[in-house]
Amino acid sequence: MTQPFEVGVVVRDLEVSERFYREVLGCVPVHRSHIPDTIGGPAGLGGPLSVVWLQVPSGGRIKLIRLQADADADADADAEARPCAAPLAARRGLSYVTFHFDDIVPVVAALSAAGARPLSSPVVVVARDRRISFWADPEGNVLELVDRRGGDQETRWTRPIVIREPLQ
Repeated sequence: MTQPFEVGVVVRDLEVSERFYREVLGCVPVHRSHIPDTIGGPAGLGGPLSVVWLQVPSGGRIKLIRLQADADADADADAEARPCAAPLAARRGLSYVTFHFDDIVPVVAALSAAGARPLSSPVVVVARDRRISFWADPEGNVLELVDRRGGDQETRWTRPIVIREPLQ
């Protein structure tokens, strides 16, 4: 491989999604492009689209992709067609993207206000000295947040933390 790993996330509202990934997860926009139908069609992308590349602070990139057909359609017209966030293990294909942090507490605290919803119950789970929290971004794409503070007694969480069996 010659460049960092990239993950493409198809979204309906490019502005809302970009703001979420920038402000909550600390990603930085590095490139924007409009892909015409002459490229998007033959490439199997479904036609013309807009793409924003966001650099993840630790490396790698997220590409937020909005199909022109989605931009032209009513945002609620196909809400039921969006992927279901749970149960994750029952889904096939790409299920979620993992972000590693020094401390997930400030990120978790900001997620609900930014339009995300928790998928973990409780919101933060401790396993193998890691704190893990699953969330759906404002469009339902699933994110996993992880830090290595699961054994840190100095950091208190206001919601209950469940100790799970070690991950296999």
